[in-house]
Amino acid sequence: MATDKELSDFLESVERRAFKQAVYAVRKDESALDIVQDAMIKLAEKYGDKPAAELPMLFQRILQTTILDYFRREKVRNTWVSLFSGLGPGQEEHEDFDILESYEAEEGSQAAESSADQVERAQILQIIEEEVQKLPARQREAFLMRYWQDMDVAETAEAMGCSEGSVKTHCSRATHTLAESLKAKGIKL
Repeated sequence: MATDKELSDFLESVERRAFKQAVYAVRKDESALDIVQDAMIKLAEKYGDKPAAELPMLFQRILQTTILDYFRREKVRNTWVSLFSGLGPGQEEHEDFDILESYEAEEGSQAAESSADQVERAQILQIIEEEVQKLPARQREAFLMRYWQDMDVAETAEAMGCSEGSVKTHCSRATHTLAESLKAKGIKL
């Protein structure tokens, strides 16, 4: 059974990574903050009595479910907005009214991107993933822990069982290799 201190320490340690994961999924900082807060509250309320060793797995599951719930709510909300927007100006008042012209996606959201931008982004992400997979195992491991999982140098060194200097070296080599391979493919980030 986790103590209040263990639960609090766990939530504090996972907060940044959970936020980044949520932002990556929903692409809105405000929504990501709400999702992480909801997931933390659900963990504390429903699973606070579980052993501390089970908290990471439970929290990850709760976070993923909360993200899915967000997308479900957005889908329903967008459906109702579309339905109610049909109740706008009557045809006799504004014959040139077109709902597609009046609908404008929020700036910076995925809906605001053109299809070409979405395809290009997906292709670039695929190329980056392929290049990361080509890295030597230790470089890839250090790179993913530091920049994907947002672990600091000390945490990464402990997880990899090596010195902090080795982690820095692996990360440096990985970023230089990725930069060169992406530049050779004409990708500028």
